[in-house]
Amino acid sequence: MRSSRFLLAALLTPWLLFTVLEISGQSMPFVHKKRYAMGTVFEIVAYNDSVARASSAIDQALDEVVRLDQVLSNFKPESDLSRMNRDARFHPVRIPPDLYNVIEASLTYSRLSDGAFDVSVGPLVDLWKAALAGGATPSGAELARARTCVGYEKIFLMPPDQIEFRSDCMRLDLGAVGKGYAVDRAMEILHANGIERAYIDAGGSTIYGMGAPPNHDGWLVHLRDPSNRLDPQVKLRTNSVSTSEQTAASRLAGDSPGHIVDPASGTPLRTGYAVSVTAKSATASDALSTTLLLLGPEKGAALVARLKDVSAIWVSADGRRTIAGSKTAIFVHQGSGPAATAATVKSAGQRENEN
Repeated sequence: MRSSRFLLAALLTPWLLFTVLEISGQSMPFVHKKRYAMGTVFEIVAYNDSVARASSAIDQALDEVVRLDQVLSNFKPESDLSRMNRDARFHPVRIPPDLYNVIEASLTYSRLSDGAFDVSVGPLVDLWKAALAGGATPSGAELARARTCVGYEKIFLMPPDQIEFRSDCMRLDLGAVGKGYAVDRAMEILHANGIERAYIDAGGSTIYGMGAPPNHDGWLVHLRDPSNRLDPQVKLRTNSVSTSEQTAASRLAGDSPGHIVDPASGTPLRTGYAVSVTAKSATASDALSTTLLLLGPEKGAALVARLKDVSAIWVSADGRRTIAGSKTAIFVHQGSGPAATAATVKSAGQRENEN
C-alpha cells in the first residue's frame, strides 16, 4: 500500500457486523473475531457448518498475524526485521523464511516499477515521519545523506535464507507490503482448516475475500472515493483489494508532509488521488496500491496492462477517475449511492498506522 503508512484503526466493525447479521439468515453459521496487530485491527468472518472449526481456524489465523508482527515490525527493536536492519550492512545474515519471502516479493515490484516501489526508503521515511510528528522539515543536506542510503539494487538476497545490504546506512521499511503478506498467511491457515468462505480485513486498507457468503456470488466492497460522487465497488471472490492515499494536510499545520515518500525525489508524494487495486494475492494488491499511487494514472495504467489478474482505479477529489485492467473487476455506480445488498461490506481505504 505505500512506502510507509501511518494507520488509523478502521472503524469497520459496526458495518461489518451488521452486514454479517443480514446475511446470517442462511442455514450456515458464521464466526467473527478480531485482533490488534501491526498497528491496526485485523478482522475475520468465516462461515462453516461447524462453529467450533471456524472459531479454531480464525484463532490460528490471527495468532499467525500476531507472530508475523514480531517478524516484520519496524517498531519492535527485537523483531527479525529490526535485527536484520542492524546487522546486514556489508555482512550476510540469515533471516526467517517469512522475512525472506516478503523482501523477495518487494524486489519484484521494485523491478516492475523501475524503483517507484522501494522498501529501502526507510531512512527517508524516518526523516519525514519526524516532520509529520511536528518536527523541523529535513534540510537539503539531511535529505541528500538519506538518499545515499536508498536503492533496492543494494539489497542482495542469497537463497535460501541470507541477505546483505551493500550500504552502511540502509534500513528496510516493509509497511507497504507486510500487512498484505499477513492477510495471505491468514487465508492459507483458514484454507488448511477447511474454511472456504471467509472475509479477512487488515484495517480496511487490505481485504481478502475467500469464496463468497452463502447465497451470494462474492463479497461486495465499497472503495475509497475522495469525491463522494462515484461509489467505486469491487466484488471479491478468492482475491484481494488494497487502497492507498496520501495523508491529507493537517488543519493545524496547513501544508504538512504526507506519509508516503517518493524514493525518486526523497520527498512526500504530492497527489490528489486515491488508488484501489485488485489482485489474486493480498501481498500483490498491498504492494501495487502504493506502487500505482506513486506512478500516477498514466504510468500506472501502463504497468497494470502488463500484469495478469490485476485491476486498478484512481479517483481524485474532483471526481476524475481512471480504471485499468483488461478484465477489470472494478465498477462505478456514479450518483447511485451505496448498494443496499446484504452481501455488501463497507470498506476499503481507511488509512493504517505504522506496521
